[in-house]
Amino acid sequence: MSEIPPCPNCKSPYAYPTDGLLMCPECGHEWNPEESDADISVIKDSNGNVLQDGDSVVVIKDLPVKGAPKPVKAGTKVKNIRLTEGDHNIDCKIDGFGSMALKSEFVKKA
Repeated sequence: MSEIPPCPNCKSPYAYPTDGLLMCPECGHEWNPEESDADISVIKDSNGNVLQDGDSVVVIKDLPVKGAPKPVKAGTKVKNIRLTEGDHNIDCKIDGFGSMALKSEFVKKA
């Protein structure tokens, strides 16, 4: 039996095969194991630095938050980011706000 790789999206070790694809039960991500990882897009901050999972970033402008009475202030440091697909390509936790998704164009690498 071949070794099944962890989910490229959330790194879960519980992926399983289904109809020629691999499926992650934790995040619902499906992927083709024959596809190379070369097609994964590179996510860059506002200064053009390449971001990676686990990096720390600093917010460069005040960001309004729906449902919150105050914005995320410029200069707020965010630790241990996780990169995702989509428009808001950074998942993180911000003290005082909780889990949040940010756009990479509004942060710089710390």
